[in-house]
Amino acid sequence: MRRYIILILIFLPTLLFAQPVKKYGQLKVIGTQLCDQQGQPVLLRGMSFGWHNFWPRFYTAGAVKWLHNDWKVDLVRAAMGIEPKPNGYLHAKATSLKAIETVIRAAIEQNIYVIVDWHSHNIQLEEAKAFFKEIAARYGNYPHLIYEIFNEPDQESWEEVKAYSVELIKTIRAIDTDNIILVGNPHWDQDLHLVADDPIKGQTNIMYTLHYYAATHKQFLRDRGEYALSKGIPLFISESAGMEATGNGPLNEEEWKRWIDWSEKNKISWVTWSVSDKDETCSVLYPSASSEGGWKETDLKQSGILTRSYLRERFNKNLNK
Repeated sequence: MRRYIILILIFLPTLLFAQPVKKYGQLKVIGTQLCDQQGQPVLLRGMSFGWHNFWPRFYTAGAVKWLHNDWKVDLVRAAMGIEPKPNGYLHAKATSLKAIETVIRAAIEQNIYVIVDWHSHNIQLEEAKAFFKEIAARYGNYPHLIYEIFNEPDQESWEEVKAYSVELIKTIRAIDTDNIILVGNPHWDQDLHLVADDPIKGQTNIMYTLHYYAATHKQFLRDRGEYALSKGIPLFISESAGMEATGNGPLNEEEWKRWIDWSEKNKISWVTWSVSDKDETCSVLYPSASSEGGWKETDLKQSGILTRSYLRERFNKNLNK
């Protein structure tokens, strides 16, 4: 018996790190910092699936499990495409919900966090309210859930996005009073200076998203992030990668590393785009990759090889602290 107790004590840190929700519990926002249930700072790292309507084959429990066990993610992001025909949410609600809920349930099973992402560039207020009301009613009692209520506003003003976000926050909070809500901002989540000068007030446990593609978005966007932090705005990088904003072009590894170092220094959680096999730089997989995980290095593009390395490196570093 004593031997078994010693073994448990030896492997307990690994077991805890392998189950982020068990380790951190109910997340909360204190000042600019994401924190665990004890009020200690938390930095989550994860992967975003691609648009569910274009690459549904990766929306599987096996893929979630592999990302957790092999890539060492703390969270996954389920990116539900809204407008595209024929399989976007507005045109195929049942199959869209099935894909998203498969990822949610798998994340709960793996005890990792899951971002439910309304992956749109346009305001669809009533449809979004109905969707998040349903998701909150089904899963809002799980601490695993994070709501991303507007992926990337493009040409909408901050006043429009803010008004939309307030309505969505009210809808979710009527059911789920405490899980984290991520709020977007204009021009693909880059106008953080506008948020900093006119934030949403009277709400708790909300954070604002910053998206970057390292070969396009460089120091100017980190400066906006610094400005937002200086004004008390909590940030969450729910989408990022190392190439150009088009999703193509060569990786800028040096600038990508700067972004990750900046995120780590400021304890800002970060998620990489995307688990898909499109012929583009930012899709981390080749078509040879199985829908259920078990990916070999030959199944990974360079962005996938590097992202997996970054995630595993930081998991091991934290484990050895």
